[in-house]
Amino acid sequence: MNAVDIVLIVVGFIISLVGLIGCVAPAMPGTPLNFLALILLSLAKDWQPFSATFLIVMAIITIIVTVLENVIPAWGARKYGAEKASIWLALAGTFIGLIFFPPLGIFIGAFVGALVGEFAHGKEASTAFKAGWGVFVGTFLGIGIKLVASGIMFFYFIRNVF
Repeated sequence: MNAVDIVLIVVGFIISLVGLIGCVAPAMPGTPLNFLALILLSLAKDWQPFSATFLIVMAIITIIVTVLENVIPAWGARKYGAEKASIWLALAGTFIGLIFFPPLGIFIGAFVGALVGEFAHGKEASTAFKAGWGVFVGTFLGIGIKLVASGIMFFYFIRNVF
């Protein structure tokens, strides 16, 4: 193994760790980063650790998870009757919560954003709280799916480093 391969593995490891953190940080593409780490490891080891089929499957999973992480919170909000403005305010609340109260602020900010949106549309408290709950559940499920996919990729990365 030469110096370039070692650098690729170290960079891949760092990217993989950042990818795991990115699973809970809404502005970071967690799963794509973990997939990139698999590609870097493959480059470093002359494409030996993973088959083409494995990498294609991981690419498909990465795409599906990336789509789902954006769809599930909106689906949860819609399922519980949230207005479109509430969904946008929940997204804004997610970012504000992440900045001021990490990591729990992601959930709290989304919930509060949805509540504000529902109250702004004149909804009753019970309806507003249902919409907020839908955003909370959807956000939690989206993060969970990202963590599972990224965790699996991280496992395969570590397992194949040695």
